[in-house]
Amino acid sequence: MGDEFLIAALVYVVACLGLVLYLQKQSRKLKTKVDALTVLVKESDRQREAVKRELHELRSGTIGVGRRVVELEKKLSQQSDMIEEASQQDPQAKLYSRAVKMVGLGAGVEELMQECELPKAEAELILRLHRK
Repeated sequence: MGDEFLIAALVYVVACLGLVLYLQKQSRKLKTKVDALTVLVKESDRQREAVKRELHELRSGTIGVGRRVVELEKKLSQQSDMIEEASQQDPQAKLYSRAVKMVGLGAGVEELMQECELPKAEAELILRLHRK
């Protein structure tokens, strides 16, 4: 029974040694996979940060463009108001504007002369310039 116990103990030790070697091999494989995943996560984090920075830059640029558009809209509105005011102050320009509108509606030289009090030459000129 002594030899059998010794053989059984030896088989048990060899089996344990085999199991330890197998577990070490699996551990190395897992460590390799973990290292590879760690590299991928770091690269992913780096790319995410780069995209985050680019997005921030785009937002900042968009905000700047938006502000500029608002400024330009204000200036355009002011200029439109100034043009309207100027045309209201100049009665002669008012008559010419009215004459141009009348030409667009199909008025002739005689109508322009009567309604806008224009000389015949000016009425003919406006008619030629603005006739469709």
